Amino acid sequence: MSDDIRMSVEMRTDYDCEATGFPAERWGEAVFTIAEEEIAIEVSVEEKITVAIMAGETGKEAVWKGTLEGLKKLLTGEIAGR
Repeated sequence: MSDDIRMSVEMRTDYDCEATGFPAERWGEAVFTIAEEEIAIEVSVEEKITVAIMAGETGKEAVWKGTLEGLKKLLTGEIAGR
């Protein structure tokens, strides 16, 4: 691992808990566990900015992965999801 911090990660909750300043050179992931379900969001800055969103019992039952630009288009309705 080098000292090249290309991204930082912050997490916040409604309990006024906050964790900031997690450094990342290549990728970061947040995993939310609700009962036996998981929602994971992974962001990679290795080449292009890519985003993966995974949901389900194992966190991998439903997956979307693409570029940041693709995610923006999906969220604004410019492209259709599955």
